[in-house]
Amino acid sequence: MTTSKQPMSADEPADPWLTSGELDSWLSVVRLITRLPWAIDTQLQRDAELSMVEYMTLAMLSEAPDRTLRMSTLAERTSSSLSRLSHLVKRLESRGYARREPDPADGRFTSAILLPAGLAKLESAAPAHAAYVRHLVVDNLSAERLRRLGQDAERILQRIDSPAR
Repeated sequence: MTTSKQPMSADEPADPWLTSGELDSWLSVVRLITRLPWAIDTQLQRDAELSMVEYMTLAMLSEAPDRTLRMSTLAERTSSSLSRLSHLVKRLESRGYARREPDPADGRFTSAILLPAGLAKLESAAPAHAAYVRHLVVDNLSAERLRRLGQDAERILQRIDSPAR
């Protein structure tokens, strides 16, 4: 970072450093994005023997038409790389929760398919998972604050997903 007080471009503020209040808020966000996934992953491992990304993968497949998604689409929806997702789905296959097969519409793609055992695993894990999410997040915020948190998260995600400037 630079210590210059001059604007670096028209889009950048004169002072790139965070104020004390901004820093306090940012550090709270950092703690949240570090600890919340860990807490949820711990609950899912303990109660369902699933990692958070395994749960999310099963959930995304359960909501898809015919419980089937192209691996590339599933990777996007679970915020995983295609390589990481491929290893994950291989683990789910070994447990009888999912299978992969060539996409019938275009054999260049591979689809992931949720199997009945995977749906049963998801359905058995969901109540405790939802209760824990409710306990940690939903019940901790008013309906309006929760709505705004979701909107703010979406704004940040759009910035992350937008082309670098």
